[in-house]
Amino acid sequence: MRNYAIILAGGVGKRMGSDIPKQFLEVDGKPIIAYSIGNFQRNPRIDKILVVCVKDWIDRAWEIVNKYSLTKVEWIIEGGNTGHDSIRNGVFFLRDKLEPDDFVIVHDAVRPILPQKAIDELIRVAHEKGNASSSVECHPPIVYTDDHESGITDVDREHVMLTASPQMFRYSLALHCYEMAEEEDYHTSTFTSSLLIHCGERVFFAKGTSCNIKVTQKADLALFEALLKVPEELLYS
Repeated sequence: MRNYAIILAGGVGKRMGSDIPKQFLEVDGKPIIAYSIGNFQRNPRIDKILVVCVKDWIDRAWEIVNKYSLTKVEWIIEGGNTGHDSIRNGVFFLRDKLEPDDFVIVHDAVRPILPQKAIDELIRVAHEKGNASSSVECHPPIVYTDDHESGITDVDREHVMLTASPQMFRYSLALHCYEMAEEEDYHTSTFTSSLLIHCGERVFFAKGTSCNIKVTQKADLALFEALLKVPEELLYS
């Protein structure tokens, strides 16, 4: 049983307002994607890494892999039209490379703050339950809206978990669900956990961290740079 990581770098970053896909923007002299891959490179339980990338930036991705000695990166392939399709491309690419009982982690390249303890906990839960999603408890009040202007219904926070990548799955389970999605012509799940629920599976939670931000807008770059200065043991507590 081995552990593989799929790093999603297929976005073009329209909300960032940059000509460069946001995962290739540099923070403190280093591309964001290098930080994200590096988190899995450093973890001794990760065997190999697959990067799913914007087609026109695959050569640049290889340059980064070589420059920062990200030796666990075995493959870089083209992404899809949606986040769902990019994950599907990665899962299907690994068909003849993984055993059914191997595990795959799916993670966004633009979530570069990921403590090693969060990866370890993800692996622990996934190996025990068959899947795991990095999750945090929901503290802010949540209001249901039907028009995005107002709301009259509170959502019970005691029964809500906030999930994000990384997420981890037994490979046979992930492959089965993406094959089902292809048969249904279903391409709208942003997370694999959402696809599992669509397919009638139960999703399990692994303790994540609220510091696992997604770099989406320009203000997030400053927040990421600030979090880089925080000791890792304080990012996961």
